[in-house]
Amino acid sequence: MAKAYLIPAIASLALLGACATATPYQAATPSDRGYTEQQIEQNRWVVNFSGNSLTDRQTVETYLLYRAAELTVQSGYDNFRMVRRTTDADRSFVPVGGTYSHFSPHYRFYGPRGRAIAYYPHHWGGFNDPFFSRAPDYREVTRFEASAEILMGRGPSPDDPAYFDARDVLANLSGTIMRPKVR
Repeated sequence: MAKAYLIPAIASLALLGACATATPYQAATPSDRGYTEQQIEQNRWVVNFSGNSLTDRQTVETYLLYRAAELTVQSGYDNFRMVRRTTDADRSFVPVGGTYSHFSPHYRFYGPRGRAIAYYPHHWGGFNDPFFSRAPDYREVTRFEASAEILMGRGPSPDDPAYFDARDVLANLSGTIMRPKVR
């Protein structure tokens, strides 16, 4: 009987561990974050990278730059210029532990004979019950999303800091790119 519970428990822990990682460098899907791009003109694209709450700002911006370089080479160009670039932070607060808000303020704790031992209709900050006595704690969650409009070009990069040599970017950043694990 113990083995019947062991396999689902291990599978649950493995699934939970997989969720607790930063967003890898991958194409975004409806259920996961990553990079997206949209072609505007022959040599002009908008590239985005969105990370989860465990992906820091620097990683999101690095992955955006890497995707711009990768897209430039795939399109047959040599360099690209960042025409517009932004990074947005989406901050929210999520409750961590504390009072269970789905119970009504008229919660009753029944004793062994079914009569109410305690009735707490006026304790809005929490119930005087050992299980519900703490107010919830909140944790700030920040998700970063970087976006850039790039203009691709051929030949050597102009002497301008807004231009990037795509192959140099790929060579220099490839060691920092975390790809998804193959399942």
